Amino acid sequence: MSLAVLLVQIAVILVVARIVGWVFGRFGQPQVVGEMAAGILLGPSLLGWLAPDVSAFIFPPESLDNLGSLSQVGLLLFMFLVGLEFDPKLLRGRGHAALVTSHASIIVPFFLGSLLALHLYPRLSDESVRFDGFALFLGAAMSVTAFPVLARILAERGLLKTKMGAVTIACAAVDDVTAWAILAVVIALVRASAAHAPLWVTLAGTVVYVMVMLLAVHPALRWLERRHDEQGKLDRVISTIVFIGLLASAWTTEQLGVHALFGAFCFGAVMPKARGFVHDLTERLEDVTVLFLLPLFFASAGLRTQIGLVDGAEMWSYFGLIMLVAVGGKFGGSAIAARLSGLDWRESSALGILMNTRGLMELVILTIGLEIGVISPALFAMMVMMALATTMMTTPILGLLYPSSRMREQESEPASDETRVLVPVALPSTGPGLLRVAHALASELGKIYPLHLRAPGHVLHAGLDDDTPPDEEHALRPLVREAEALGVSVRPLVFVAPDAAGEIVELARIKRAQWVVMGWHRPLLTPLVTHGIVGGTVHEVLEGTRAGVAIHVERHHRPWRRVLVPIRDDPHDRSALDVALALARRDRELRLRLLDIEGANGDALALISDPELVGRVEVVRAEGAEPMDAVVRFAEGCDLVALGVSRTWGLERQLFGIRHERLLRETSASLLLVRAGGVSASPVAERAVVEHAA
Repeated sequence: MSLAVLLVQIAVILVVARIVGWVFGRFGQPQVVGEMAAGILLGPSLLGWLAPDVSAFIFPPESLDNLGSLSQVGLLLFMFLVGLEFDPKLLRGRGHAALVTSHASIIVPFFLGSLLALHLYPRLSDESVRFDGFALFLGAAMSVTAFPVLARILAERGLLKTKMGAVTIACAAVDDVTAWAILAVVIALVRASAAHAPLWVTLAGTVVYVMVMLLAVHPALRWLERRHDEQGKLDRVISTIVFIGLLASAWTTEQLGVHALFGAFCFGAVMPKARGFVHDLTERLEDVTVLFLLPLFFASAGLRTQIGLVDGAEMWSYFGLIMLVAVGGKFGGSAIAARLSGLDWRESSALGILMNTRGLMELVILTIGLEIGVISPALFAMMVMMALATTMMTTPILGLLYPSSRMREQESEPASDETRVLVPVALPSTGPGLLRVAHALASELGKIYPLHLRAPGHVLHAGLDDDTPPDEEHALRPLVREAEALGVSVRPLVFVAPDAAGEIVELARIKRAQWVVMGWHRPLLTPLVTHGIVGGTVHEVLEGTRAGVAIHVERHHRPWRRVLVPIRDDPHDRSALDVALALARRDRELRLRLLDIEGANGDALALISDPELVGRVEVVRAEGAEPMDAVVRFAEGCDLVALGVSRTWGLERQLFGIRHERLLRETSASLLLVRAGGVSASPVAERAVVEHAA
C-alpha cells in the first residue's frame, strides 16, 4: 500500500510542478520558482486548507517519510551538481570590484541577520536552541545566493559575459561557499549540543575530510577525466565511480556530524572541471534531478510549510523585518559596494538585485535548519516566503534596469561594407548545412552570427565558466565544429526569447545583416491546414526583415555536388541564382544545372562567364513546359534545388488544404528557398506553403 501511495504522490507532484512552473514561466519567472510555489500549494498552506480530506488521502502522515527519503536523494544529486558547476577559476582575475563586492555581499547580510536574531530569538525560538547557533544560522541564511538560478538569469539576458555579470558570478560563488562553511559550523554546534558527537571531533574531522578531498581525492579523480577523453564519452565505469564517490563523501560528512549534503557539494567541487567532462556528467544527471527528484523535495518542503502559522499583526511584522533585512542586507550591501568599487549605478543596482536571488539554495538551507531544530516551523514558513519573494522580484526589476532593447543595442554593429549573415539554428543537425550557405554568402572579411533561441524556462545549470563561449550551447555545437574544420570564424549568440521571429528580425537589424539563413523541419504534429515551410516563424521573419532570406530544407546530409537552379525573370529567382553561384565559388567540386524557363533570364545566365565556373555550369532550357514539371524532371540526380519564393513554383495555398508537394514528393533533393533582400515579403510569400515530404 505504501508503494501505491508513493506512486500517486509522485504523479500528482510532477503534474502540479510542471503546470505551475509553466504558468510562472509565462510571466518571465524561472521555472524553478513555480515549482517551489507548487510545493507550497500542495501542503497545508493551500491544499490542506481548501480540501483537507483530499490532502489526507494523497499525503497521509505515515507516508511522508518515504517521500522525504526520496527527496533527500534528489537533494544529494542537486548539491553534487552545484559543486560540479563550481569552478575556482570563477574567482580569478575578477579585480577590485569582485573582491570588495563579494566581501560586502557576505558581511552585511550576515551581520544584519545576526542582529535580527537578537530580536527574533526570544519570540520565535526557545531555550532548547542555542542562541549562537540560531544567530549563525540566520546570518548564513541571509547571506546565501541562488547560484544556479542567478547564472541562468544572467545567461538568459545576455549578461553573463559583461563585467557586471562576471562580478556577480564571482560574488555568488564566494557567497555560497561561505554560507555552506558557516552552515557546517552551525550544524556542528547544534548536533554537539544534542550529543551527536563532541564539537572538537566534528570540527577536526571536517578539517581532515576537506584536506583529504583537496589533496588526495581531487588528484585521483583526474583519471576519470583522462578516461573520458580517451573514450570520447561518459561510460558506465566513470558513472559508477562518480555515484560511489558521491555516496561515500555524503556518508562521511553525515557521520562527522555535519550533513550529507555538505559531502555531496564537496565531492562535486573537487571533480575535474574540463568542459566536455562536466557537460556530459551534468547532462546525464540533470534531467532525473530537475524533472523528477527536485519537485519531490519542493513538495516535501511545502508539506512542512504552514503559512497559517504566520497569523496576526505581530507575526506579519516579524516577516516584514525578515524581508527588510534580507533585501536591505543583500541588495543594499552588494549595490553600494559595487558602486564604490567602480561600477555605475545601473550596473551596481543590477548586481544587487541579482545577489538578492535566493531561490532553491535558500530552501535547501532552511530545510536543514528545520530538520536539526535550529528554527521553528513558524520561522521556517516566514523564511520560505522570503526566499520566494526575493527570487520572484529579480526578473522584473532586472528587466527595468536592463531591458532587452538596451541589451540588443549594445550588440549593435557599426555600418561597413562587409557581408553579415545571421544564422538561426533550432536543431543541432541542421547547423552544418546552414553554415555552408552562410559561408558562401559571407565575404572573406564578413561575419557569421550563429543564433540559438531558447524558450523561457529554467534549466538548472548554464555554462558558468566565464571562459566558456556561448558556442558550447548544444544546438550550436555541430555548426561550430564544422566552422572550425573549415577555418571559418563565427560569433555565436544564445538568447532566451518568447518571440523567436521578432528576436530574429531585431537581431538582423542590429547586426546589419544582409542575409538571414535559417532551416525548416517538419513539426512533430502537422495540422491539417498549415503554413508549411514559408509559414509560421519563417513567414514572420519574411514579413519583418528587409535582409535577404534563405530557407534550407535539409532532406539528407550528403555533400552538395550538383545544384539545380530554376530561373525566370523574377528578382527572387535572380537572388537564388546569386546564392547558387556563391556556393559554386566556395566549392570547386560543386556543379550547377541552370534551368532557364522559356529563355526569360538571359541577363542572369551571363553571370556564369566567371572563369572560376568554367566547365562546371550546365544550362538547360524548358520552353513551353509547365514550370514545376520541368523542375521535377531536371532535379533528378541533384542534391539541392535553389529557387526563389514566387508564384511560378506553385507554392501558394490551394483550396481545402491541398498543396503542390511535387517538388519534395517526387524528388530526393534538399531545398533552398530564397527571398531577395531589400523588399518586404510579398502576398505570394504570405501564401507560400511547401510541406516537407516524409
